[in-house]
Amino acid sequence: MASLDEALDLLREFPVVDGHNDLPWALREQVRYDLGARDIATDQSAHLHTDLARLRAGGVGAQYWSVYVRSDLPDPLTMTLEQIDCVRQLIDRHPADLRAALTAADMTAARAEGRIASLMGAEGGHSIDNSLGALRGLYALGVRYMTLTHNDNTAWADSATDVPAVGGLSAFGREVVREMNREGMLVDLSHVAATTMRDALDTSAAPVIFSHSSSRAVCDHPRNIPDDVLERLPANGGTAMVTFVPKFVLQAAVDWTAEADENMRAHGLHHLDTTPEGMKVHRVFEETHPRPVATVSTVADHLDHMREVAGVDHLGIGGDFDGTAFTPEGLDDVSGYPNLIAELFARGWSRADLAKLTWQNAVRVLGAAEDVARGLRATRGPSNATLAQLDG
Repeated sequence: MASLDEALDLLREFPVVDGHNDLPWALREQVRYDLGARDIATDQSAHLHTDLARLRAGGVGAQYWSVYVRSDLPDPLTMTLEQIDCVRQLIDRHPADLRAALTAADMTAARAEGRIASLMGAEGGHSIDNSLGALRGLYALGVRYMTLTHNDNTAWADSATDVPAVGGLSAFGREVVREMNREGMLVDLSHVAATTMRDALDTSAAPVIFSHSSSRAVCDHPRNIPDDVLERLPANGGTAMVTFVPKFVLQAAVDWTAEADENMRAHGLHHLDTTPEGMKVHRVFEETHPRPVATVSTVADHLDHMREVAGVDHLGIGGDFDGTAFTPEGLDDVSGYPNLIAELFARGWSRADLAKLTWQNAVRVLGAAEDVARGLRATRGPSNATLAQLDG
């Protein structure tokens, strides 16, 4: 197992920066933020993909915690604030293991201290309720990326999994991107339509990220990144963080998931429901409809292709743990990252390549966004444009 030993050695020096973990939402859904009932200082493998021991075993050095709320629920801004509060409570509860991080320098300092840098990303532009002031408020509270959409369109951006409405980004949507650049908030293009990806790349003065997306050429799902967009990352400086979700990485799982989602809806449940009730419905369905199983190799296939198209300087990892009902074999929870790194070592990836994948690219991108923001703030003030003013 030389490759696994190599992987563990690499991760001691260059730990994983994971772009997306939905633990805060899982804590909301399962225990309404009762952190004692799901104490991540203890083994939570019966309930969650994430706890402190498994983060350590997985070689995680920085985590973007998703402060996600469903786009079909009322008052998303208040719910996003509750998610932010959850992350803050987690950090305060576990100061020996977690450190709040707002900058690339904070990430580096946390690594030096042996703590896990804890950043936040808002998943879905609906969280700002069409308000640039709310966007700035989220940044002030520590949110360092925003995914422009989730599964549904916003009024100003098309989602990958909704019927196109504005053809990418509207005028207000482009202003959102410009204001994110001015603040230093990373523009996250996971979940958005390919047209939105291209418009955002045309607009953004700073590097963009895909916090949890894989290759559309390898698995033809609209949540994945087309090659023509990957080809633009070197000029932009951005990073695509491969996700592990089977329905985005394995073609057979795409078709199976469509049937499983319809089954959930037939039982009166949201198709993303991962509560005990929802998982029971999933298990019953799976008894008669065997689930196609992705593996570490499946994910590595995406990274091989993405490296060929975008280059190793523009790749990262965004597992989407605790935001998915199913995971690949060998990437069952946050302890599994060494298995992926070992697979890539076995495929001929160098230590220098893998250091970029796990740590260096993600830190560089956040630092670059900070640099762009300093320049923009020196030349213009905050925008107070409204949706009505720009889009009519």
